[in-house]
Amino acid sequence: MIHDWLVTYAGAERALEQILTLYPDADLFSLVDFLTDQQRAFILHKKASTSFIQKLPFARKRYRSYLPLMPLAIEQFDLSSYDLVISSSYAVAKGVLTNAGQLHVCYCYSPMRYAWDLHHQYLRETGLNRGIRGFIAQTVLHYMRMWDYIAANRVDHYLAISRYVAGRIRKTYNREATVIYPPVDTDTFVPLEGGKDYYLTASRMVPYKKIDLIAEAFSGMPDKKLIIIGEGPDFQKIRSKAGRNIELIGYQPAPVMKEYMQKARAFVYAADEDFGIVAVEAQACGTPVIAYGKGGSLETVIPLGNAEHSSPTGVFYSEQTIESLQNAVFLFEKNQDEFQGKHIRQNALRFNEARFKKEFKDFIDRALKQHLSKKA
Repeated sequence: MIHDWLVTYAGAERALEQILTLYPDADLFSLVDFLTDQQRAFILHKKASTSFIQKLPFARKRYRSYLPLMPLAIEQFDLSSYDLVISSSYAVAKGVLTNAGQLHVCYCYSPMRYAWDLHHQYLRETGLNRGIRGFIAQTVLHYMRMWDYIAANRVDHYLAISRYVAGRIRKTYNREATVIYPPVDTDTFVPLEGGKDYYLTASRMVPYKKIDLIAEAFSGMPDKKLIIIGEGPDFQKIRSKAGRNIELIGYQPAPVMKEYMQKARAFVYAADEDFGIVAVEAQACGTPVIAYGKGGSLETVIPLGNAEHSSPTGVFYSEQTIESLQNAVFLFEKNQDEFQGKHIRQNALRFNEARFKKEFKDFIDRALKQHLSKKA
């Protein structure tokens, strides 16, 4: 089992957790492993085999700065004794070296977005689109794209977290992918009566999540309360744009996050997401979603006015602008009686953990059977 890096517990790590429950005896490899003893339960308290990046200076905090070394590092793992290799990849894990006698299945969260479709946005928002530092960054990303395309062809089968990501895999790597939606803990995220007097958004505060857009939009609607959960490099920028009706409460542990979701009037989403687990968690709580109508949201949210479904779970807006988001909030409030908690939760149950594990294991079993028949 190969995972890019082990430093936190987020969406990709939730999928890794469920895969490891299917294959508890699997050996685990990762570029770095900086999980604390308290964080190790989701990897079954395994100790991952790590690359030389683990021992480089400042790697614990600055491991991403070693991006140019990651292709070399991932290729150093000797996996020649394994029959089955599963990579859990949003960066370089899929680039491990395997031979013709081995089966390599990649669960792909996305091609590297900062190297491919978000290339120019990433450079612009980090100030690396000009000057000597910009030239170096663009050269590194050019090299990463060449390596990434070559490495992508080492995979025997791709599994994508959404049809949206499958389309990007096709566009970027010219490879087809089977869609298996990631697991959502719908047993923990459940409805709760009461509350419903505020809007909620929660995310890591980085540019592409567009939390600043949400803050600006709600600052222009002072009669509506917004709570923002999360932290990150854009925290102060977002705070500066927040009106008196907006409360930033930083990082919150999972139980607190769940309670805020359960009591929210609606969950607001502004990113062009690959899938968007947090929006599904909100729906599992019976909370409707106001989302940017692109990317994974098109697959997880049933919008108001959908001719095929009489029970909507959210509202889409078509542009990442203040006016478009505000209009979506007004539309939601005008039609609030259309959103029924039990139907919203029912939609979220399509993405539960049991379904993920069954689909994933069934695919691996078929792929192994096919692979072994070719070797016979």
